[in-house]
Amino acid sequence: MDRLDELAIFVAVVQQGSLAAAARKLRRSAPAVTRAVASLEQRVGARLVERTTRRLAPTEAGLRLAERARAVLGDYQQAVLDTAPTQVSGLLRITAPVQFGRKFVAPIVMAFLEQYPQIDIEMQLNDRNLDLIDEGLDIAVRIGHQHDSSRVARRLGWVRRVTVASPAYLARCGEPLNPAQLTDHHTIIGTQHGALREWRFGPQENHERVRLTPRLMLNDVESQLLAARAGQGIARLLSYQVADDLAAGSLVRVLTSFEPQALPVQLVANQVQQMPLKVRTFWDFAFAQLSQLRQLAS
Repeated sequence: MDRLDELAIFVAVVQQGSLAAAARKLRRSAPAVTRAVASLEQRVGARLVERTTRRLAPTEAGLRLAERARAVLGDYQQAVLDTAPTQVSGLLRITAPVQFGRKFVAPIVMAFLEQYPQIDIEMQLNDRNLDLIDEGLDIAVRIGHQHDSSRVARRLGWVRRVTVASPAYLARCGEPLNPAQLTDHHTIIGTQHGALREWRFGPQENHERVRLTPRLMLNDVESQLLAARAGQGIARLLSYQVADDLAAGSLVRVLTSFEPQALPVQLVANQVQQMPLKVRTFWDFAFAQLSQLRQLAS
């Protein structure tokens, strides 16, 4: 274990008054904290804390060490801050879903480049969730729930899967009143990443599946929108993707009472506390603009 890390753990133990509380504060396991204190006591050659049934109390030697440790850790932090770049510069690598990235993230990237001339940006648009570490990425925009606790996420808003058709199609073929009636309609489905030929409706814990025999299968969102506008059938897309069409009346939302739960849209990064200046600056810049999008309102 790093020697500075040992000192930081010991200071936390003294401040919190117990091994368990220090472990919670530092997000470490209790055994790891215990080992760190024991290792430090062995290195110093003196008992640093007195253990009682309810609380830990620092010994005289422990108090002296905690005081010096705080000074050392403060000097270390100041040295890092003094050395850190004060200008936003360097290469920033970003990823986002294809349609969302084109529509919303790309304009923010252009504005960021204008404001920070020393920055270079590489943006990868991909509907797969690229691994930040494996791909060497700094920030991702994600749609859907995040299950990796090692990442930090900042919610921008919500989207949901909506079912839409053109007014002309509905006038010609009628409007489905429940999901099961979709089997009597022409449907347009996406084929990205092996999408299943079924749509799910209702809450996750009690959803209804409808198996489809699609009239048209397309591998990109724009083509699905074109086909739906042209009256070729009923499509299912994310709410932000059809927001402009719904506002213009070129598409109509159907089966609204059967829609599944909303999905969060989030900025994701590896960590916040040690973000490089360029990453932190874009993190705040993107959040300020993306969180205001009407298309992400719940």
